[in-house]
Amino acid sequence: MFYSSSSRTCSAASEPDSDATVGTPQAGRTRVWFPTAYGVQLASEWPEMRGHRPSRTVSDPTTVRLKAGHTLTVTETALAFLEDARRRGDVCEPLDWLPEVHHPIGSGEAVIPDALLYYRRGPVDGAGGAMLRAFVEVDRATMGPERLAAKLTAYERLYRYVPMVPGRRPTLQEPAVEEWRRRYPLFPRVLFVLDGTGPAGVENRISALRAGAGLLARFPYEVQVLVAPLADLLQHGPSAPVWRPVHEPGRRVRWTESGHRQT
Repeated sequence: MFYSSSSRTCSAASEPDSDATVGTPQAGRTRVWFPTAYGVQLASEWPEMRGHRPSRTVSDPTTVRLKAGHTLTVTETALAFLEDARRRGDVCEPLDWLPEVHHPIGSGEAVIPDALLYYRRGPVDGAGGAMLRAFVEVDRATMGPERLAAKLTAYERLYRYVPMVPGRRPTLQEPAVEEWRRRYPLFPRVLFVLDGTGPAGVENRISALRAGAGLLARFPYEVQVLVAPLADLLQHGPSAPVWRPVHEPGRRVRWTESGHRQT
C-alpha cells in the first residue's frame, strides 16, 4: 500500500531511505510514496507481518508507476473499511488490511488477492465479537468482464486445492486437507469492488460474474461471493446493504451477514 503526497518529509540522516516517490500518469504534481527495498525489509520484520511474503516488485519504481492508479484505488477501498469500522465501533486497523497475500493452488500457480481483510465485529475490546475475513478484489474496468469473471475460477481452485506431499499418502490419522485450512478456520468471503465505469458497465461486469458463478456448481453457495461499486461503499459505507451476491444479483445484503455453510 502506498499513498499520495505533494511534498516529502525528512528522514533520519543516519538511516537509508525507507521510502521514495514517483509521479502519477495523471496531469498535475501528484506523487505517490512507495517503500524502497530497505523499507520492505524493515516492514517484513514487524511481528504483524510474519508469514507474509511481500511482492517482488513492490519497491520497483517502474512497476509502481504503472500500478499507481490501481493501488491508490485499493488504498481508497481500505480506508473506506477502516473508517466505517471506526464509526461502528468494530475493530479493523491498518495492519488488518494486507495487500497481495500469496495463496498457492498448485502447478506453480497462485491466487493473490488485492487484499486480505481481517475484521472483528462488536466493541473495541472484542468481547463476543465475530472475526470476519475477506479476500478483496478491486476492479477498475481495465480488463474485460470475462477476465474478471475468470477470477472466480481461481478462487474455486483455491477452495478445493489439497497439496500433495511427494512420497507421502494421507492416512486416517493425518488426512489430506485443503491448503487454506492451514491459515483460516473458514474460507474468507470474496468481495469484488468495481470502479472506473458507469452504471451500465457495473451491470455488465456483475452479469459476467453471475455467468462465471453459474459454472462453479457449489462454490458460490458455500462461500459468500459479493460485488459492489466503490461509489456505493464511499457514499453509504461498506457495512451498508450495498453488496450483491454474484449468484443472485437482484438482492442487496451486508457483507458482514452470514448465510453460507462451508463443508
